[in-house]
Formats: sequence, structure tokens, C-alpha cells
Amino acid sequence: MRYDDKIKELKLELPDAKSPVGNYVATRISGKMLFVSGQISIDENGQLIKGKVGKDLDADAGYNAAKRCALSIISQIKKSCDNDLSKIKSCIKLTGFVNSTDDFTDQPKVINGASDLIVAVFGDSGMHARAAVSTNSLPLGVSVEVDAIFELN
Repeated sequence: MRYDDKIKELKLELPDAKSPVGNYVATRISGKMLFVSGQISIDENGQLIKGKVGKDLDADAGYNAAKRCALSIISQIKKSCDNDLSKIKSCIKLTGFVNSTDDFTDQPKVINGASDLIVAVFGDSGMHARAAVSTNSLPLGVSVEVDAIFELN
């Protein structure tokens, strides 16, 4: 199944691929590798998903915030691949950052939101290595940020 068809089947709406606000690029291709800069948690209305997981959000809300990051990752790779997701061979790695309280220990459950979405869209080609890291703050006070590395055909 084509990845775009899978996105439709799952009834996912990709957000617009946002341009960076700093001195960096949203994506970078090197050889057959596509690197996607960190995508922050933004809801379907374009509002930042803010707060600390374990205080302002529970693990389920964090999971949904990570899922939103993955949707932005897909938007960025689609833009980078001239709207042709068939150029994607596989997802190599996701790194997820969770703005969480000192005693919160379910970062992997939160980042599963991004992992589950990537695998749902890309199937076996979406299986990836991963890190789920806690941090005491993230840009603009968002709850989750995820970056990615993909392999191109």
C-alpha cells in the first residue's frame, strides 16, 4: 500500500510543514539519509501543546502530543521529497524529548505516540531505533519534541 493511501485510510490530516524560526533547516538530505529537525507538539488548531508531563499533562496527553510531532515529521519529509512519500525506504531512528517532572518515568510511553504513528503509516519500513529522553524544558514550553532520520530509496 502506498503511504499516502495509508494516511487517508487512517484518516490522518497532516499539518502544514512549518519553516524553521532559527538558523537551521527543517530537513537535510545527505546521501540516502534524510534528517528531520525536531518537530514540536502543536495541536490540530495550530496551538502549542505546552506544559510538563507528570504535572500539566498525563502520559496519555503526552502520547497524543508525541503523535502530533510525528504528523509534523511526515509533513516535513513529504515536503522534502517533493510530495512523494514513495521516496522513503525506511525510518531509521526517532529521538523524543519529553518536558517532564523530575519524578515522571514514563517517557517511553509518551514517545510511543510518535513511534506508533510512524509504524502505522510506514508499516515494517517504519520500525526504527529510538531514544526517549526527559528534559526540564523544551522550546516555547512545549511538552514534546521529536526528531527523525529516514533512509531514502
